[in-house]
Amino acid sequence: MREQMAAHALGLNLASLMFAIVYAADHDTSEALEDPVATVPHIIQAQRLLGDPDRLLHVVAAELAALQGLYDDHLTTLPRVQRLSSTLVMKNVVQDRPLPL
Repeated sequence: MREQMAAHALGLNLASLMFAIVYAADHDTSEALEDPVATVPHIIQAQRLLGDPDRLLHVVAAELAALQGLYDDHLTTLPRVQRLSSTLVMKNVVQDRPLPL
């Protein structure tokens, strides 16, 4: 909830999940992709997945036009990415829940 509130306070009202499929599932591809992903501030979380798709990027933007610009200018230029697909988040039902201890 804190992350969502902080994003809204900064005017980042649109959340998207971007799924990336890379050309090869090897060490060089992972290394080549991780640094560029880390430099995009609108990617607030990035995960390497087992299976298909290969990566999950949590992206925030102010509005749809800003997301489109981010997609066109940064996300489509990520190295060794074969294909990107995305979906918009309508509502966060559970977020930042404490671990069950």
